[in-house]
Amino acid sequence: MICVLLAALLLLSGCQIGGRDIVVSGIAGSKDVFRIGGASCSLKETKVYLANNRNIYGTACGVNLWEHDFGDNSLTKYIKDVTLDELTKIYCMNLLAQSREMTLSEDETEAVTEAAKEYYEGLSADELLYMGVLEADIREYYTHYALARKLYSSLTNGVNEEVSDDEARVMEIMQIYVSDAAKAAEVRAKLKNGDDFAAVANNYNELSAIQITVSRDGLDEEVEKTAFSLDNDEISGMITVENGYYFIKCLNKYDVELTEANKSNIVEKREKEAFDDVYNAFVSSLSSDINNEVWTGITLDMEGGIKTDSFFEVFEKHCGDI
Repeated sequence: MICVLLAALLLLSGCQIGGRDIVVSGIAGSKDVFRIGGASCSLKETKVYLANNRNIYGTACGVNLWEHDFGDNSLTKYIKDVTLDELTKIYCMNLLAQSREMTLSEDETEAVTEAAKEYYEGLSADELLYMGVLEADIREYYTHYALARKLYSSLTNGVNEEVSDDEARVMEIMQIYVSDAAKAAEVRAKLKNGDDFAAVANNYNELSAIQITVSRDGLDEEVEKTAFSLDNDEISGMITVENGYYFIKCLNKYDVELTEANKSNIVEKREKEAFDDVYNAFVSSLSSDINNEVWTGITLDMEGGIKTDSFFEVFEKHCGDI
């Protein structure tokens, strides 16, 4: 899914694509926001994303964040960064798709057309005025998004989706970590004497949490090796790591629900790695510019009539199979 990909953003606050700096320049005489490899992103397309992201990310747990004074422009900066991240990645993916002569099928194009029609007809007069778009523009922007999504599916299609229970296993443990050898000796003695693990942990543990769930690659190598060898209620001996000492008690060596959920995480990680291998090699050679004058001049002080947040939702409704 493209949403998985876009969740791993490029963090362009430092203005980079594929590890290369975006050259900040004027792109003289242009109202485009950025240019990558000869492809330019218009201010109109950027405003469509900004309007939607403003309303999507401007609400949390039913709270309108725009009604709260955070004392700075951090919310605006975050939403602008997310928007630039999304769009630059979509444009890079479109260029990669074009280099592979990849296009949308007739059915996919029809689905994009239907999505554009529904989204455009749902826009208010204020939203149309802010974005300055026609239905054909929305159709073009959905085409960009759809092609990026199709590319991602193509590059990850061969990823092995089989994940064993052992590889995905999530377990629940209690832990004690101390950095001092003398204290570690005291902990070892108390546990050997049969003292309650939780009680000892409350008195000695230097970590922020005692009871945690862990999966593979979530612990120090030696700690993980020992933890995943324990049975329920079994307590490890002292485990020496570079900067201290661990003691582990296994509460549940196999959490079925969390293990199943972790299988999806592992597949997504494999897909991202497969995609990144090709994507990063491609974008490393692309030239890029950002129109700093236009970009910094965009504000999110939109009037109350701009409430649109369904750009991606409408796309999913019509184009979810792409």
